[in-house]
Amino acid sequence: MVAVCRWSGESNIVLNYHKKDFLMRKITFCGLVLSAAMMAFVSAAIAGEYTLSDLYQQALKNSEKIKYAQENLYIARTGKDKAWAVLFPRVTAYGTYNHFSEQKVTLSGVLIQPHESGNWGVRADESFSLSIRELNALKFAGQSVTKSEYDLDATKSDFVLAVAAAYYDTLKAKKSLEVAAANMERLTQYRDAVEKRVKVGELTRTALLRADGELSGARSDYLKATNAFKLVRAVLIRITGIEDNFQLKETIIPPTEQIALNNLRNVALASRADLKSYHIQTKMAEEQVQYARGAFWPNINLFAIYNATDQYPASGSAATQTLNRESVLAGISLTYPFFEGGLRMAELREAKAKERQAKLAYDDFKKNVDVELQSAYLDLQTQRGTLKFSEDQRIFAEDNYNAVIRMFNNGLATSLDVMDANSLLLSAERNWNEAHYNYQLANLKLKRTSGMLLQFVNDSK
Repeated sequence: MVAVCRWSGESNIVLNYHKKDFLMRKITFCGLVLSAAMMAFVSAAIAGEYTLSDLYQQALKNSEKIKYAQENLYIARTGKDKAWAVLFPRVTAYGTYNHFSEQKVTLSGVLIQPHESGNWGVRADESFSLSIRELNALKFAGQSVTKSEYDLDATKSDFVLAVAAAYYDTLKAKKSLEVAAANMERLTQYRDAVEKRVKVGELTRTALLRADGELSGARSDYLKATNAFKLVRAVLIRITGIEDNFQLKETIIPPTEQIALNNLRNVALASRADLKSYHIQTKMAEEQVQYARGAFWPNINLFAIYNATDQYPASGSAATQTLNRESVLAGISLTYPFFEGGLRMAELREAKAKERQAKLAYDDFKKNVDVELQSAYLDLQTQRGTLKFSEDQRIFAEDNYNAVIRMFNNGLATSLDVMDANSLLLSAERNWNEAHYNYQLANLKLKRTSGMLLQFVNDSK
């Protein structure tokens, strides 16, 4: 009995030891799981979450295209500075120093070559045409600055729309991935249900093979959706310059007010930056014609000079009498080229041809804008109706699938009925996903076409 009791005590010690070891392992495992969860939470917290407005500001700050357009504006402003510089007199200073091998005098003692001499002075020159075409050049430079500002706004507007398209493509791809995952889960459950019914003899093996084939297709669709999602994320990162592990917060664009197409045309004519750029280009072409006409007028040159001279030796009565140490003079000259081989006429004809081109380009672009506006307007109407019908289709398809699954579980529907119902549901979910984000983008396209997109972005900051 003593031996038995001692054995029991040792067994209890061993059991208690194993319990403690199991408890320690369990605590360690829970700690690892908790640490992993905390790390995942911290990573998610560190990853930036961006709304559409956040992406706008981030992309405009990082884009090379925007910086390139800003440099064009800077170049235009320096061109205006150059045009201003032509209107101011040009002032130059000069000076020379001469060292001769020997000095020379005449027989009468007059110094004709000193040993050293120096000459220095200041000169001011101003040249302009009697047609004052320099003012035409200044006005042209100012219009070039205005055109570059419009071009910058047009570039920003196009870029903002590209950011929005990439944003909605990413959300669309994410939703498509969720749809593919849900489809794969439904088909997995259906395949398991078919397998059970095949084992009990309620269904033939062909039903199981059909279910396996559909499940394989769903897995293939899921893989494609996964890679498509990765690709659109990479495109969004490239456009906006955000970090790799970003998160998106969906932004719902409020519905656009119902505005008549004619009113939108008037808004576009008054607001579109690229249309304003084409219009200012016609004004610049007119200034170029005036500038070319100015070449037929004479040019006037004004100048004023202060000159000082010294030499060594400068002593002696004769040398002192012949040396003019300081002089100030001013003058005016008039030049008119009578013959240049027809150059001025050719430049004038070229300027007139460019003026006609600018007006034709402006008229052509206005027509293109009108067609583009109609297209965006009708596309928005189409997407609005498509979204409503797609929502109805999705609701009907969900109800139909749930009803068919219940009937299948009760033996009242075949596997083909389930496949048809699932295909209808999958198609409805994809159509709704496509229509939902296309409608959001169509709203922005109409704002871009009517010239209100940048104002909308600035108001949403």
